Amino acid sequence: MEQALYHPEQGYYSSDRAQIGRRGDYFTNVSVGSLFGRLLAAQFAEMWKNLGSPDNFVTVEQGAHHGDFACDVLEAAREQAPEFFQALTYCIVEPFPVLQDRQAQTLKELAGKVSWRRSLDELKPFTGVHFSNELIDAMPVHLIVRRDQEWREKFVTESHDELAFVEAPLSSAVLRDHVKKIPAIACQNCETEANLAALDWIDNVSRKLLRGYLLAVDYGYARDNFYAAERSTGTLSCFSKHKRVSSPLETPGKIDITTHVDWTSLAERAEASDLQIDGFTDQHHFITGLISTKPHLLEELNASERRALQTLLHPEFLGTTFQFVAWKRNVDPTNSLMGFKYARAPRLALGI
Repeated sequence: MEQALYHPEQGYYSSDRAQIGRRGDYFTNVSVGSLFGRLLAAQFAEMWKNLGSPDNFVTVEQGAHHGDFACDVLEAAREQAPEFFQALTYCIVEPFPVLQDRQAQTLKELAGKVSWRRSLDELKPFTGVHFSNELIDAMPVHLIVRRDQEWREKFVTESHDELAFVEAPLSSAVLRDHVKKIPAIACQNCETEANLAALDWIDNVSRKLLRGYLLAVDYGYARDNFYAAERSTGTLSCFSKHKRVSSPLETPGKIDITTHVDWTSLAERAEASDLQIDGFTDQHHFITGLISTKPHLLEELNASERRALQTLLHPEFLGTTFQFVAWKRNVDPTNSLMGFKYARAPRLALGI
């Protein structure tokens, strides 16, 4: 999965082969237009105020694709909250030159506000927010299967000049510890995924965040639902031109490979990294919280933007497809985020 998506020359994402939107392989929040970025700009501005309006508020984005979200956020901040815009600097973590070039082109009118880093390791400790939209679901996972009460791992091998799966014992002590937390599954022969890369990632973000928030948008489940019987075949999916592809081994490097997020495991690791859970809800309730607190965000929306809002909110479109989860560090506990105005208690919702 790592090679198929991120090989420097042949990877689906790293080669800029990934196409997003109605004419691409899959559809995401940014595909509906600038409204998503404008809504999130209001949330970032509230985070800035919650931190005492510091002179330098850093927004770090990973998985920025062509930079459209960053452009939408910066333009909205400049228009809606000029004091926040003055304090805002935007840093994109992007390891691949072809994507950084596309992002720089998109953001050329805002060049003075944006910088780039190739990895989190190059990022200086910061005060602000780390944001990602559909980043975690594309991290390489371990495929694991339960055979007669024993967990095994699926690897990729070459057989007769073709790629194929082969099963073997679990590859590491970390993975063996991970499967101990998986609740009992109804069936005897089940397949699922372990996203250990996501756990390492949240450790790395935590080391860089001095004060502020980590806000992730993605699709997934709390642990009990992630491992529910109806998902006994796992969540790994492959897409091309909005159609499912039967196997990740089919035309690797030319298709999207994705898995849902186990939010509970990620939240537990965040707490172990000294991050405090601040909110967990679906996109419908998050955006409803924003627009009910800031009704001016809906003023003067044209017909196209109203359709975009419906797409973002409606349960049959993106409203329940995505979840928002936030963690914080060194933030006044009395300062809540408007996006979680209608959310359940996050620890209860995540089962931690």
